[in-house]
Amino acid sequence: MSSRTRAFLLHLSASGSIGLASLVLVFFIWYPAPLQKAVGVTEIFLIVLAVDVILGPCLTWTVARPGKKRHLLILDLSVIISVQCAALIYGLSTVAEGRPSWLVFNTDRVDLVRAFEVDTRHLEKASPEYRRVPLGRPQWVFAAAPTDTETLNDLTTESSMGGPDLFHRPEFYRPLTDPEFLPMLREMAIPLEKLKEFNTQEAVAAQLARYPEADVWLPLMCNVQPMVVLLRKEEGKILGIVDLNPWP
Repeated sequence: MSSRTRAFLLHLSASGSIGLASLVLVFFIWYPAPLQKAVGVTEIFLIVLAVDVILGPCLTWTVARPGKKRHLLILDLSVIISVQCAALIYGLSTVAEGRPSWLVFNTDRVDLVRAFEVDTRHLEKASPEYRRVPLGRPQWVFAAAPTDTETLNDLTTESSMGGPDLFHRPEFYRPLTDPEFLPMLREMAIPLEKLKEFNTQEAVAAQLARYPEADVWLPLMCNVQPMVVLLRKEEGKILGIVDLNPWP
């Protein structure tokens, strides 16, 4: 095997290993299925990853010409690897900023809040567990509307003008064990039969077969494709998110 081929294969195997680790991080931790489709990250990240993983080894093949002086080859490879790492870090940081962080029960729906959408202005008022954006998988919470009129009016005015809404603000987050959560869920949850108005019977049956305990649902609001959260009404148990339409 020539030194050129060996350099190419070594670079390709290293790039492939790093690319595989990035795929696991993005699609199994930050964007667990089907949230990658709901947020629309798949195509963008795969393009970034493919260019980064393939272009680096190809450039190594180009510069590793037979007879090239060693110090020049090392310099070229250093530049290629540095640019490749910088591009991957930039791509991952961009994807990290847009990752789903909180899945917020908000009256009659669930809102998906991405990391960069979290309103951090009043974190000191939030419970300690909500002052930091989760580093791993998105977490489920319940948003309790403020009870005092002044705060509620300020919130309503700000959100109506395009500012952060209730579900963006961690100071209003509560755990799903909060006594207000279950009565609200039981009142607002929608019967499964309603799903057949917006989806084919085959699609509904296929998804419900995965979650036989489900008896109600709520819409999941996302920036690209809304989906459905399946629940068990009596306990307020979250069963899963499925790729069904919550409205026509």
